[in-house]
Amino acid sequence: MKREDFSKVSMATKHPARVALAIVKDKNDKYNMITLEWFMKTSIKPPMFAISIGHTRYSHECLQNFRFFNLCLPAREMIEVSKICGSKSGRDINKFEETGVEWFAGRLAKLPIIKKAKANFECKIISQVKSGDHTIFVGEVKHSWLDKEKEVQTVKDLM
Repeated sequence: MKREDFSKVSMATKHPARVALAIVKDKNDKYNMITLEWFMKTSIKPPMFAISIGHTRYSHECLQNFRFFNLCLPAREMIEVSKICGSKSGRDINKFEETGVEWFAGRLAKLPIIKKAKANFECKIISQVKSGDHTIFVGEVKHSWLDKEKEVQTVKDLM
């Protein structure tokens, strides 16, 4: 074992990390999706997830104005969706039109539930904390959706 730069160690140890999509809405009621690797469960009772989003990201701006998000665990068949949502900004394109994902309105805040995903979690933001150049948003899960037949996507699938 030898000492290495943090970024090298982080990249070498992250597989097979799961991928998620955070689905948000801006102040003009336009939906957006952002691909995430930095997310985690934080509580069982009540169920909660935390997502980490960079301060300069369009989705960060959306979450400051609309305090709900859907955390989507994309299925393996959604690799192109995750690539587009992780490489283009919602400021410049409509990612729902660009990807052609099929969805229906959720129960909590009417945010899109992605039909071909492994799972979707409708969350209400209950707290946030600044963490360097990111903000960690903690959301309490209000509704959960699952497709038992799908396989969850990993970061390795995107490589």
